[in-house]
Amino acid sequence: MFKYSLHAAVIVTAVLFAQSALAQEAAPMLQQSAAMAASAPRDPALKPVFAEFGGKQGLVSLMNDFMDNLVADPRTRPYFENADREHIKAELVDQFCVILDGPCTYTGKSMATAHRNLGINRAGFNALVEDLQKAMSKHDIPFRAQNKLLAKLAPMHSAVITKK
Repeated sequence: MFKYSLHAAVIVTAVLFAQSALAQEAAPMLQQSAAMAASAPRDPALKPVFAEFGGKQGLVSLMNDFMDNLVADPRTRPYFENADREHIKAELVDQFCVILDGPCTYTGKSMATAHRNLGINRAGFNALVEDLQKAMSKHDIPFRAQNKLLAKLAPMHSAVITKK
């Protein structure tokens, strides 16, 4: 079950912290285009997984519970309590939707830009991944589908963890 936990944690943390940073910083769209592609690499092979997440509406519902988990968790609350949580949720929906080959466009910042000043350590990142897994389990998303998303998010951890 936890085979992909680290990968999932990395991906989720990257996405969430990126959204927080997006709300705080503005950057020209031309500079962001390459970063956006890297932050939300579309994978046509995951189109069936998009359906297992309930499509875009399922992602919206998932993000609502995920954010509730993040704010309730004392390990992740400091990163989100003063952030524009609605904006973060919307960006995460779009990012996950693109990764899962849904009909969305991600226009957010790169993971590195979004997270660079947040001081996220490995423990905070792992806590975020746990909170995402709890939300996905609550939504009865098949474990195999969870792992496929987490595997796409995992490579982003190096851009999200900014504090050793």
